[in-house]
Amino acid sequence: MEPQLLHSVADSVATVVVHHPAKRNAMTAAMWRALPPLLRTLAADPGVRAMVLTGAGDTFCAGADISTLQGSPDEAQRLAVEAEEALAAFPKPTLAAIRGHCVGGGSQLAAACDLRFAEEGALFGVTPAKLGIVYPASSTRRLASLVGPATTKYLLFSGELIDSGRALRTGLVDEVLPAGGLAERVAEFTRVLVSRSQLTQAAAKEFADGRTDRDAHWAAQARGSGDTAEGVAAFLQRRQPRFTWSVPT
Repeated sequence: MEPQLLHSVADSVATVVVHHPAKRNAMTAAMWRALPPLLRTLAADPGVRAMVLTGAGDTFCAGADISTLQGSPDEAQRLAVEAEEALAAFPKPTLAAIRGHCVGGGSQLAAACDLRFAEEGALFGVTPAKLGIVYPASSTRRLASLVGPATTKYLLFSGELIDSGRALRTGLVDEVLPAGGLAERVAEFTRVLVSRSQLTQAAAKEFADGRTDRDAHWAAQARGSGDTAEGVAAFLQRRQPRFTWSVPT
């Protein structure tokens, strides 16, 4: 099978799989280009309420497949940043499910997701210093927002890999699961995500990502949605709520 991004939708969860096992799921130029339009398609699907990004087999993504990135380093970096920004802008909750290596461009993709769950034994690294590449400002800021300036400098200055335990302690990942437990936990948690209010999630995502100028917009959305009334009624009646607000397409 050619290197590609595979995707499927089941139970309101889209799963995108980085598939290039011959090179530990390194992203080719074509795969970087394919990610933004794929994300737009999934975002516009009302049947998708959350998305999981993962890698084929026992690794997440070992970075960029440099052999396919013809032309200038600036062009290669542009493709990666465009894909990263498209992932960060996905309007519904996103979760990176990480096994094995999550390095270079793989770390860019993982950091652009809302949440990161990793299996024990996963390794993380941000490696431009090994290639003499200037890491993009937007990617650096996103990494620093997760792990703080000191750990960002450690990762970028050294290019060293860190294990899943240190990644958890520094905030790079949100949960670490024992070997064999990642898929079950991701399935369990995404069931929780799709049962919750998309209105709450969409507003929280904007605010947490630094956009704080839309209080009035989200207050109006809440008033017109019916989700608040439904959530309170369901709580009082001890039943699961049936939220109806969805991300505009």
